[in-house]
Parts: sequence; C-alpha cells; structure tokens
Amino acid sequence: MSNNLDKLKEKIAEAHKGGGEKRIAKQHEKKKLTARERIEYLLDENSFEEIGILVTHRTTDFGMDKQKYYGDGVVTGYGTINGRLVYVFAQDFTVFGGSLSETHAEKICKVMDLAVKTGAPMIGLNDSGGARIQEGVKSLGGYADIFHRNVKASGVIPQISAIMGPCAGGAVYSPAMTDFTLMVEDTSYMFVTGPNVVKTVTNESVTSEELGGASTHSTKSGVTHLTCANDIVCLENIKQLISYMPQNNQAAPEKLPFELGDEHREVLEGIVPDSSNKPYDMHEVIKGIIDEDSFFEIHKNYADNIIVGFARIGGRSVGVIANQPMSLAGVLDVDSSKKAARFTRFCDCFNIPLLVLVDVPGFLPGTDQEWNGIILHGAKLLYALSEATVPKVTVITRKAYGGAYDVMNSKHIGADFNFAWPTAEIAVMGAKGASEIIFRKEIAEADDPEKKLAEKEAEYAEKFATPFEAAQRGFIDEVIMPKDTRRKLIKAFSALENKHVLRPNRKHGNIPL
Repeated sequence: MSNNLDKLKEKIAEAHKGGGEKRIAKQHEKKKLTARERIEYLLDENSFEEIGILVTHRTTDFGMDKQKYYGDGVVTGYGTINGRLVYVFAQDFTVFGGSLSETHAEKICKVMDLAVKTGAPMIGLNDSGGARIQEGVKSLGGYADIFHRNVKASGVIPQISAIMGPCAGGAVYSPAMTDFTLMVEDTSYMFVTGPNVVKTVTNESVTSEELGGASTHSTKSGVTHLTCANDIVCLENIKQLISYMPQNNQAAPEKLPFELGDEHREVLEGIVPDSSNKPYDMHEVIKGIIDEDSFFEIHKNYADNIIVGFARIGGRSVGVIANQPMSLAGVLDVDSSKKAARFTRFCDCFNIPLLVLVDVPGFLPGTDQEWNGIILHGAKLLYALSEATVPKVTVITRKAYGGAYDVMNSKHIGADFNFAWPTAEIAVMGAKGASEIIFRKEIAEADDPEKKLAEKEAEYAEKFATPFEAAQRGFIDEVIMPKDTRRKLIKAFSALENKHVLRPNRKHGNIPL
C-alpha cells in the first residue's frame, strides 16, 4: 500500500513539473511565466484547487504512447480572486506546444461546466499552438465542445480570455466568444491562418506580429480589448476587470462603502469650450464625475471617437459610454458603433448600470462608411441600448444632432433619466447647415448673403441649439449645471437600484448582425 502511495506522490510531483524543467527555463528566458506561475499570481494565495492533474492523452499513433505528461498540457481548477470564486484554465506551452487534444479539451470543458453550475466567472489563459495534429478530428471535436460551452455560458457568467502566447486556427474562436480578451505585447498573437498560409494563398509577406499581434488586434480589428506589457500586467488587469463585475447574471456587482458628501465638482464648469467647433477631452468629464481613480477603459486604442469602460459612482459599478470630441469630433462610425454596442450588451447581461455622455454631431458620412454598412452597424448600437433593461442615465454635454441623438440613449429608446448641460445643442443638424437649407431662398435673394446667413444661423441656434425646447417636451428631465452632475448621477443611480423591467415573451430578438 505504501509503495502505491509513494508512486502516486511521484506522479503528482512529475505532473507539477509539466513538460520538464528545461522547457520551463526556456520560457523564463523569454520573460514569460509558466502556466502554474500564472495561476499562482492570478489567484489568492493558497486558494487554487487543481482538477485533473493526472490526466494523460489517449493517442497511440505516431509514437505518442511514449510521450505522455500528466495534465496533458493544461492546468485546470478553481480558486479565489479577492475572496471571490473563479474557475480557471492555463494552457502549458511546455507540453506539446500547449496543443489541444481530446483529453485537454475535456479538462477545459469540465471546469467550464462547473463554472456555469456554480455561477462563477470563467478565466482562460491561452498559450497554445492549436489543435494536436496527431489526434486529427478528435482535437477538432474538442474545440467544438469548448465553443458550444462558450455560447451556453454567454450572458450567464463572465468569461475572460487572456492570450499569453500563440493562439491560432480554430483556437481563436473561443476567446472571440468570451466577454473580454486581453493580449500580451510581443509574446502573443491570434490569427485564423498564419503568415506561411497567407504567403501561399495571397502572396502577401507578413510577420506573425503584423498579422495578429497585440497592437494589430487592439487598433485595427478590435479583437482584443486590452493590451498588456507582460504577463504580470495582464494578470493584474484581469483582477481589476473582475472587480467591476458580479459573479453571474443573477447577482449585482459589489457596491463599495460610500457616504454622500459635498459632491459638487467645480472643475466640470470650464471643460466645454465656448465655441461649439473646438474639441475637448471627454476623459476630463468622466474624471470629474466618477469616484477617484476608478475608471477602467476598455478598447482604448480602437475606435477612439467613442470611449467605453467601467467606473464607480458613489461606490456603484457602472458602464460608461461617451463620445470623444478629440477624435473625429465624436461622430459615430462603423467601428465606434460596434464597440459601444458590444459593451452595452455586456453591461446589460450582468446588471451593470449604464451612463452615456453625449457630444455627437451625427454619423460619419462618406462612401467608405456607407459601403461598409454604417446603417447596419449604427443599428447595432441603437438596438443594444433600446434592448438594455439596466438603469440607463444620459448626460448631454454639448451636441446631440440628428439620428445620433436618438441612438445615444435618448429618452425615446428607454433611458430612465436624461440630463443636459446648458451648453447642450439638440437639433436635427447644426445651425449653419440647417439655416442653409431652411432659408436658402432668403439668403440667395439677400443683398449680403453672408450677413443674412449669419442672422438666420443665430435665429435657428436660439430656437433649437439649446436643451430647453427638449426639456419642455419632457425629452430632457432636467437642465443641470456641470458642477452638479456627479451629485445628480449618484442620486439617479440610487433611485434606479431596484429597477425591474418585464420583457416580452420571445426566444430572442434579431439584432442586425
């Protein structure tokens, strides 16, 4: 009996070494952590409980029966982050390049199933060369099993993917279906087909980094939400990200202790310029509204004409969506619409209230936008905000023109409270453009057309380029001074804390994908 116990201890010790000390040492040269080191850093001290440590692959072809490592290239289990239960898997690149086999996939599926059953977030640390070629269709089936669980878990528990090495071929679709994807700069990449295949098929010469590196996916494709300088920064970002979320869709985000004091913020008074054509940084508005140092921006480098991220207001976790006048004057385009719609739907899934800050002159015109489907993509944001049933509060800081006024969480699509600063301009279009259309004949017949245009522009602006007509009709609940914004929002979100909306009986809506 004691011999068997000693053998078991040896097996467990060997399993903890993964693919061998030499390969682990090689990883350290590249300043990458091992799979176990990543889990150890991510989770609270001594909280990790491993599942499936003695699992090995079942393949006997191609001499694989002589190459078996305990754990089969993935470490799976559960633990806590700041006392909160999470489930985690970390692929081990030192074992067959982290390639996914049938048993490797079964281990991941097991912890995903447990995460859904127990209502806890699922975190995947990806570092894999793809499907294990020696297993053929069995490894492909393993990927499909994981994909299916990603879909079933979507909107039920938060799912976070960190790409901390290669992630290629079919492997990319699991992170793409999770809620947030993080990538480590210089050591991670994602693509469906690698540079060699691209060269063969399209004759394009491109490096792995150019094709699917962290910079590419954070700026061009929007596939990744956050880029991180190294493994440690990546794991710290996951911890911070989790702090804004509830455990599952039946829970509310944790509310931090807060006492209402003097919440006036004089700094907000001077942010919006006197001229409506001058830009300003919406980050300054966000900073003046939220709890100190609580903003966690998502998709920072992608579609920067709109800002999305998490923050706290009065201790409450909220999702922030804000037009950014510093980029493209804050217009809505294809990419910004997709970015904000996706973020809206996540917040609505997990009971996170939404704050929408509006300074939008409209949708970006042009053949490029029209041919790339601005109608469909703009409709995604409209659909997402209309469908959302979480508390929704809007503040119009300056421009709210045309259809973009409707889309950006207007009262008409279900916003609960809509505030406007005195600088708000709510109209079909800007005063100059509107005057040129409405008073075209008068201007053309005038002795001094430019003077007449200026007169008519001022006349239109006085009537429409203010928030007061909208307030008279109830489309704006209150015109507030900028310095009062934070206090108003704290009270508004408090009043909406127990908001409940009855949904129509349907399988699901048909968002314009």
